[in-house]
Amino acid sequence: MNMKQFEVYVQNRPGEVAWVAEVLAKNAVNIRGISTDLGSDRPMIRIVTDDENSARSALRSAGLEFSERDVLVVALTDRPGELSKVTKKLANAGVNIECIFILGARTPKEEIAIGVDQMKRAEELLAKYLS
Repeated sequence: MNMKQFEVYVQNRPGEVAWVAEVLAKNAVNIRGISTDLGSDRPMIRIVTDDENSARSALRSAGLEFSERDVLVVALTDRPGELSKVTKKLANAGVNIECIFILGARTPKEEIAIGVDQMKRAEELLAKYLS
């Protein structure tokens, strides 16, 4: 299955991810997958949503600069080696992976991994969410 990935161009500063997430939330757009590349020359947030038309409209209305690309969604069994098999198959065929991230399973709770510049402070702030 193919989906749209939105590459939203932002500044590398506190609040940018929150702003983009809020823009989508206010428009009832559920984020299925998200990753950031804020340390590059052109900082961006990559997002896959459950409603590409609403996401597109929300991002435009907020004045956010973004581009779109098709991404291939592949269902893998949750066990060691599955990602290796798929990525090796692409590599052996000369297909370059330009971006990859895990989409959240469609369950009531999802885990996210967040890299931050102040780990202790983030742990304190998010203590109720940590398991």
